[in-house]
Amino acid sequence: MIEPCDLSATEARAMIRSKELSPVELLESCLCRTDHTNSALNAVITRVDEMAMDDARRKEQEVIDGAPLGPLHGLPVAIKDLQPTSGILTTYGSEYFADHIPVADSGIVRRVRTNGGVITGKTNIPEMSIGANTVNRLFGATGNPFDPTKTCGGSSGGSAVAVAVGMAALATGSDHGGSLRIPACYSGVVGHRSSPGLVPHELRTITQTNYSLQGPIGRTVADTALLLAAVAQRDNSSRLDPMCFPLDSSIYCNLAGVDIGNLRVGVSTDLGGVLVSKSIRESFKERVSFLSKHVAVLSEVDVDLTDAPAVDWQLRADVFATQYHREIDNYDGGINPNIRNTYETALSTDVLAIAKARRRQMELFQEFNTQFENFDLIICPGVSVPPFKWTSLYPEEIDGRAVENYMAWLALSSALTVVGNPVTALPCGFDLNGTPFGIQCVGPMFGDHALLSNAAAIEQLFSVEELTARPIPDVAWLKNQISECATTGKEVVG
Repeated sequence: MIEPCDLSATEARAMIRSKELSPVELLESCLCRTDHTNSALNAVITRVDEMAMDDARRKEQEVIDGAPLGPLHGLPVAIKDLQPTSGILTTYGSEYFADHIPVADSGIVRRVRTNGGVITGKTNIPEMSIGANTVNRLFGATGNPFDPTKTCGGSSGGSAVAVAVGMAALATGSDHGGSLRIPACYSGVVGHRSSPGLVPHELRTITQTNYSLQGPIGRTVADTALLLAAVAQRDNSSRLDPMCFPLDSSIYCNLAGVDIGNLRVGVSTDLGGVLVSKSIRESFKERVSFLSKHVAVLSEVDVDLTDAPAVDWQLRADVFATQYHREIDNYDGGINPNIRNTYETALSTDVLAIAKARRRQMELFQEFNTQFENFDLIICPGVSVPPFKWTSLYPEEIDGRAVENYMAWLALSSALTVVGNPVTALPCGFDLNGTPFGIQCVGPMFGDHALLSNAAAIEQLFSVEELTARPIPDVAWLKNQISECATTGKEVVG
């Protein structure tokens, strides 16, 4: 018999509404799964079991009383430790905030609560959420749910792992250069990076940017869209985000039915020539071959985003200067080296270099988006290499080619950040190393609903084939694993 924590969020939601499943039973199942697997994975670093159980009991009573139910009513939701939570420890993965308990929720957390979500705790991140390997000096590393010695990606790594193994039905995340998409691909779940401004974010420090986006993680596309419907709602805090545009987010509660036989799919293995390993190319080729038999059109797309990683590095430096110039002198030499390196790049970069990057960004956006005249979506691999040991902050080389910095191996995701289009990371089987493989499905700007609907159709197709079905972690095996994630992980960045 399937455990309640293994139900999809949409299945659990329907059963709660029909009184077949109690929010208390669902939460108990998720907490039990956390008890059994978190010691191996170190995904949830702050638990609030009693607070969550009190909330679940209130949600149960509301169902009994026939009260109005929000879209997330009774669903356990884990929160990325980057996002402030009232009365719950929020550390940003940093020793500097080891005892920080906010007095107010961030907007995304408040919308989770308002829509009926039961907050279960906080999930692990790299320090200050910078980097695609979830490890920090405070809590250590988060392991991959299919091999705890390997990385789960980042920076929303704890959230992706928690959802993958059933510690929570849903989880929040955020995305700079791939922080939702990379851990989703490495953990076998779905992450959605929305069009900029779709999810309100009142804590951003730059008015108009493709960076600092927040979003949902779920096991399925429908689950992820359900959380998006909640966190994209407009409320009072939305007025504080200059990028937030008018939107009825309830549309994401129901995706459109799509006949996959009518889809026009553009394919790019490396977005014109960015760094991608041979093994990932081979795994992607297998998926493309399978998909080609079922869609109306599948052909190579003429895109060239090879300039995008360099543009990203300049724009990222600009963002970091804005984000950290008030605090950077207070940090010691042991702070996340990704932060220090990027900030120092900003100080050594002149205004003209940033101006050139911004102009090139606009050109890349326009060139890329002309492709959607011929295609409904474009697909490419999610990450350039399979998961590696988390003891390395990033891979030193790919197929013998040196990796210059912590962003160079992430060009498949960071290039798409530069152009800004919405992206759904979709799991599709295992790579050649036996760890999860995922693709990025890219849609036209502000076409999130159509993109998610199209991704759901591909997901349905993939689900019936062993090669492409969503990977499921072996929970029984994880229960018996003794992990060094929490202890040794601290030493890696200490």
